[in-house]
Amino acid sequence: MPNTKSAEKRVRSSARKAARNNSVKSSVKTFEKKFLTLATAGKLDEAKAALSVATSAYARAAKGGVIKRETASRKASRLQLQYNRVAAAKSAAPKA
Repeated sequence: MPNTKSAEKRVRSSARKAARNNSVKSSVKTFEKKFLTLATAGKLDEAKAALSVATSAYARAAKGGVIKRETASRKASRLQLQYNRVAAAKSAAPKA
């Protein structure tokens, strides 16, 4: 239990920030999962749009301090690599 008024305020503030951070992290993970689902299904047009949304969400989360800048950069890079792999495999596949 907090012993002072300022400590009580910090507890309330920390709870608000933690709730906000969890919400942002959850939405970023949702965007990433949506992209991965589309990419593995081979829907390149929708996957490209989802990639843009996911990358933007990572950048916003890093800007707000929810995740570290390097983490956001690494994850966005890996998503782009995944998209490039799928696109290359799709273009290399023989057309029937």
